[in-house]
Amino acid sequence: MKRIKISLLAKVVIAIVAGIVFGQFLPDGIARIFVTFNSLFGNFLSFAIPLIILGLVTPAIGDLGKGAGKLLLITTLIAYGSTLFSGFFTYASGAAIFPHILPVNTELTAMENPSDFMLTPYFEVAMPPLMDVMTALLLSFTIGLGLSHIEGVTLQRAFADFKDIVTKLIEVVIIPLLPLHIFGIFLNMTVSGQVMSIISMFLKVIVVIFVLHIVLLLIQFTVAGGVAGKNPIWLLRNMLPAYATALGTQSSAATIPVTLAQTIKNGVRESIAIFTVPLCATIHLAGSTMKITACAMAILYMSGQPILLADFSGFIMMLGITMVAAPGVPGGAIMAALGVLESMLGFDETLQALMIALYIAMDSFGTACNVTGDGAIAVVVDKIAGKEPIAGQEAK
Repeated sequence: MKRIKISLLAKVVIAIVAGIVFGQFLPDGIARIFVTFNSLFGNFLSFAIPLIILGLVTPAIGDLGKGAGKLLLITTLIAYGSTLFSGFFTYASGAAIFPHILPVNTELTAMENPSDFMLTPYFEVAMPPLMDVMTALLLSFTIGLGLSHIEGVTLQRAFADFKDIVTKLIEVVIIPLLPLHIFGIFLNMTVSGQVMSIISMFLKVIVVIFVLHIVLLLIQFTVAGGVAGKNPIWLLRNMLPAYATALGTQSSAATIPVTLAQTIKNGVRESIAIFTVPLCATIHLAGSTMKITACAMAILYMSGQPILLADFSGFIMMLGITMVAAPGVPGGAIMAALGVLESMLGFDETLQALMIALYIAMDSFGTACNVTGDGAIAVVVDKIAGKEPIAGQEAK
């Protein structure tokens, strides 16, 4: 009898639905078993993410040769441009929509942190990473650019072997366990009930942001398809497994393995995909920028304060830079943005607490938009890099 193969997208969807369903009746004692697994797997992901970046980005930059520095600059500029477009597109849309759907002068108070009501694991095992994400990224750039300019091959071969180890870790451990991890996350969210209360309060804002995410992705892939001469709908459809995985993991960095695989399916050369995807997972947060901008506008409007383009222009430009500091973990973007919210928009502790609660409640949507858009950037970078074989690979 032929074994039925279930796609990763189907597994993720099943995990999300199952987590919501089982969260309605599963006893807390049993649910905490999955929460304990989530804690262990999440800590392992935090440990592995810098290694994944170092193992994939370093040899990829080295293989790109002396043009790696130029390609790095191009990718960074495209990612920042995409983030800026997302912010200003959100401002224009919010300024046109929010006055018609949101109440003014609403009394907003700090909402309780949803994480305070989540189930806790039976035990935890600390797995501190060897370095943080930004350090891993900078180290990858430094070593990779060095490898592309020296004659020796010893270190390059060592990193090629390290890449094989990281690839095996992704294929054998991380990808198979991701659906179970996603199940546990949604199970805990359902049991806590706090996330849904926040979502219901800002349901109109969330619907607007979700629609804007879809429109943004269509724009990104229309541009990518036009540049590369490919069908944008086909490109976007191939990225759906990455979108669904990010909905569950709530982390761009943790979704790198799936994003990478789907980007290669879109015809992006492996050397370019390995270079752009981990990089964009850290510096391209268009979805998170959209969500932070929209939520900030909604909160200010509901508080009876003006939402002026002059204020938000500087905020959006600074936010795009600040997003690079987001550590690639759930909720990282909003934590990195708190300083900008306070200094440029005047958010006090009450409004900051509300932003954190609202952001975490819908964190997965922004992350899914981030990683899916990474696939569009990879297609553009692949086109800009030219069609010549790179590092012995045949152009796809």
